[in-house]
Amino acid sequence: MSASAVFILDVKGKPLISRNYKGDVAMSEIEHFMPLLMQREEEGALAPLMSHGRVHFLWIKYSNLYLVATTLKNANASLVYSFLYKTVEVFSEYFKELEEESIRDNFVIVYELLDELMDFGFPQTTDSKILQEYITQQGNKLETGKSRVPPTVTNAVSWRSEGIKYKKNEVFIDVIESINLLVNANGSVLLSEIVGTIKLKVFLSGMPELRLGLNDRVLFELTGRSKNKSVELEDVKFHQCVRLSRFDNDRTISFIPPDGDFELMSYRLSTQVKPLIWIESVIEKFSHSRVEIMVKAKGQFKKQSVANSVEISVPVPSDADSPRFKTSVGSAKYMPEKNVVIWSIKSFPGGKEYLMRAHFGLPSVEKEEVEGRPPIGVKFEIPYFTVSGIQVRYMKIIEKSGYQALPWVRYITQSGDYQLRTS
Repeated sequence: MSASAVFILDVKGKPLISRNYKGDVAMSEIEHFMPLLMQREEEGALAPLMSHGRVHFLWIKYSNLYLVATTLKNANASLVYSFLYKTVEVFSEYFKELEEESIRDNFVIVYELLDELMDFGFPQTTDSKILQEYITQQGNKLETGKSRVPPTVTNAVSWRSEGIKYKKNEVFIDVIESINLLVNANGSVLLSEIVGTIKLKVFLSGMPELRLGLNDRVLFELTGRSKNKSVELEDVKFHQCVRLSRFDNDRTISFIPPDGDFELMSYRLSTQVKPLIWIESVIEKFSHSRVEIMVKAKGQFKKQSVANSVEISVPVPSDADSPRFKTSVGSAKYMPEKNVVIWSIKSFPGGKEYLMRAHFGLPSVEKEEVEGRPPIGVKFEIPYFTVSGIQVRYMKIIEKSGYQALPWVRYITQSGDYQLRTS
């Protein structure tokens, strides 16, 4: 069971859009949402699910809007939240920017989309590419010739249209891994995980079947291969096009892909990750009138790899002024509104070490440091490299016309929530 009704409210809680799918929740119930939200916020007990009497409010905030689903039953909350985020995704595809103004300017299309996205409380067609076939930006104009629902919606393969043709058949595969890392002041890794996604950009004619092969440890065990260069994937989530029964049976990732861009799968690995960019910092205060911060950054990844667009955010005292910088590479910029220095390095080869020194003036009366210093944050992107060692072993493309297609694979490792504590 999913939602009874869906509301879109402005930042003050005024309903812009309301769609009742089942009629079992009075539309006036939404009036209780904003007072309840403000009360919970004051109490410090704000939660994504709130109740008033028998009505449950499941909500998310996006930009200057609240998207709220209501239900009387013990609904599947994860399904409701997935639907709300999918609604945001679809509206963003249609209107580019999802905000109060775009809702007001397109309320006819918004209602049409809500009618297609959900029926009697259950999600229906949620693929924006398919919706765009019959709900256009001119949706408020009546065109009798286009009232027929496209066959894609009633097909077994509802995510791909028939009759797609390309002169050149290609598939681009991006394997992107984000590293979440937290290191304490002693240099010990407190938290490390890899969150990976495999994204595809598909330019294939007809209705092809694709089979993707990875160095999956469970598959290697099933087939008796050596486990040395295999990866154990956790929390694997697939796009709806993947045949899950086939994957459960023999770990084959088999699917008929949507056209264009989509995320095929995501995975997670809870594994001890060596920090790829290691940061050391020393802070010296001189007679309460100035402070000097020295930061050393070292690339702890393969020498043949290069980290691009590196940004190191170094926290500084909130009362610091008169900044001066000296860097062995890149440039440093003081951002007083965030109390940080951003050290930017365009290209950071593996095995290299760089230094940055920052000098600041301090007021004559020293402020007491009530709280500890925030951690140093690092952003980076390393192409042609994955931390986990995951590999695309093959991509088979089978289509009844027998055309040849080219698969292209790219690997990227990037920073996720990457922080190093200094105190």
